[in-house]
Amino acid sequence: MSDHNEQHHIVPIRVYIAVFLTLIAMTWVTAYVSTVDLGRLNIFVALSIAIFKASLVILFFMHVKYGTKLTKMIVLAGLYWLLLLLFIAMADLWTRGWMGVPGR
Repeated sequence: MSDHNEQHHIVPIRVYIAVFLTLIAMTWVTAYVSTVDLGRLNIFVALSIAIFKASLVILFFMHVKYGTKLTKMIVLAGLYWLLLLLFIAMADLWTRGWMGVPGR
């Protein structure tokens, strides 16, 4: 066995409770916002709330906030890859009209 001097960060239970209550509150906000007609802003508000909630889960429940630099780099690489794939898919949709293919 190798002798590592790794120190693990112990997260207080109050942090988990606060994050959980925030996620519950944001779920209620999501449900309420879905009943309000914001026009074209509905999708942006819904996605903003979803990104905020996903960030909380990634940072606290997946322990990325207190993780190593390698862990943070892997998470950022995954997010970069996701954005790249979404951009490629959207570029395909945006340019379909150029070739006579009906778009949306």
